[in-house]
Amino acid sequence: MFYDTDCGGVVHNIAYLRLIEKARTLLAGQMGMRLADMAATGLYPVVVRTEIDYRRPARLGDTICIRGRLESLERVRFWMGFELTRHAGAGEGVPAGDPVRFVNCRQQLALVQMPEGRPARLPGEWSKRYAAVVAGR
Repeated sequence: MFYDTDCGGVVHNIAYLRLIEKARTLLAGQMGMRLADMAATGLYPVVVRTEIDYRRPARLGDTICIRGRLESLERVRFWMGFELTRHAGAGEGVPAGDPVRFVNCRQQLALVQMPEGRPARLPGEWSKRYAAVVAGR
């Protein structure tokens, strides 16, 4: 969008983070952490750390594809990874079959019980449910 770019038509770094936030929220919903459930239980996934590598600038008019995945599980924390790309045919000047990677991002999250702000253990069934997902990254 126009408001996501600077005067040169280059996408702002905050726009990438907003897209990652949306993808993370959708992925969390698929993992059983729906917004309504979070509000009812007071248990929220909270970003502890963000690692982001800007590979190439996206520009005004680029169609950005976001892929998110669960990378690892610990007792209280877990890692999610995101890749923001453009594929051939989605923009001018891109050779056929040549994907363009704009951003790689990893985020570490912890489950936190609110309003106390206490870390909570990940649900026990997550290890079983997501073991194949994490192993098959």
